[in-house]
Amino acid sequence: MKVHSIWLVVLSFWALNARAGNIDLGAAGSFAVLAGSAVTNTGPTYVYGNLGLTPGSAVTGFPPGIVVPPGIEDVDNGAAIVAQNALTTAYDSAMGQPCTTNLTGSDLGGLTLTPGVYCFNSSAQLTGTLTLNAEGDPNAQFVFQIGSTLTTASSSMVDFINTSGGLPDPNLFWQVGSSATLGTGTDFSGNILAETSITLTTGANIACGSALAQNGAVTMDDNVVSIYGCESSGGAVPEPQTAALLGMGLLLSSIVYRRQSRK
Repeated sequence: MKVHSIWLVVLSFWALNARAGNIDLGAAGSFAVLAGSAVTNTGPTYVYGNLGLTPGSAVTGFPPGIVVPPGIEDVDNGAAIVAQNALTTAYDSAMGQPCTTNLTGSDLGGLTLTPGVYCFNSSAQLTGTLTLNAEGDPNAQFVFQIGSTLTTASSSMVDFINTSGGLPDPNLFWQVGSSATLGTGTDFSGNILAETSITLTTGANIACGSALAQNGAVTMDDNVVSIYGCESSGGAVPEPQTAALLGMGLLLSSIVYRRQSRK
């Protein structure tokens, strides 16, 4: 009986540790855009959250791009360095999660996935709609480990179902071994943690997430990137200027409308 009880304890401990651990963005969590070498933009891009860069110092295209208050630009300063260090920690944490399902060779488009850790030995492609079933859990966590590149086709999207309202907590992570490219008009969600660079082509948007590049550039073109719009962050959004808040609501509402209209 004693041996049986010991095995139950061991198995319970193993089951708890087999689950995906929490990934903490730390100081990088307040950044919607963070890059290593440069940040470039074309057109009326809106960044909701901080914009950071280090060790590079070249931020171009702001204006016409706007970092919406209370977001600020941290360029090659102490805050940017701390954020990059936190990004490295989060990247390593995401990469170290035990893989629950290997999707190598599969297109993410057309799949419906439940919380877990999904890995690709090399590149990952999204063509169409990826549906993430949160199963009613506001703390549902999805982690995608991608060995090399992440690419989305034009007008692709990441959609959530079975949430308790809005998008889940910001527990969607894309750990990308090299670079990520979001195709024209893509409606994306989650935090992209790229070792090298991130490119958002014309009209690609990220809601409830961020574009965080360790070593390379973040390149944008008429985009919306927002750390807000998550289910639990509504009460935590600092009070920006009234016009900025209204603009954020209208822009995020337009993203949601576009997603619904595609269904």
